[in-house]
Amino acid sequence: MKKIFIAPFIFLVRFYQLVISPLTPASCRYSPTCSQYTLEALKKHGLFKGGWLALKRIFSCHPWGGKGYDPVP
Repeated sequence: MKKIFIAPFIFLVRFYQLVISPLTPASCRYSPTCSQYTLEALKKHGLFKGGWLALKRIFSCHPWGGKGYDPVP
């Protein structure tokens, strides 16, 4: 059941990774990248907790935010 709810969001992230991301310069300050982190968080924690973790990560990815290795908890 969890896979049904997260499928559209995984599709959107994969679309971003395959179509949009190659057209923009690499700018993610983290490893794994924010989009890969989002996929892992959604698959591991589901839509609500995984989505929250992904949003926190994306909003911290700026010049004054964190950087480095940051795996999904």
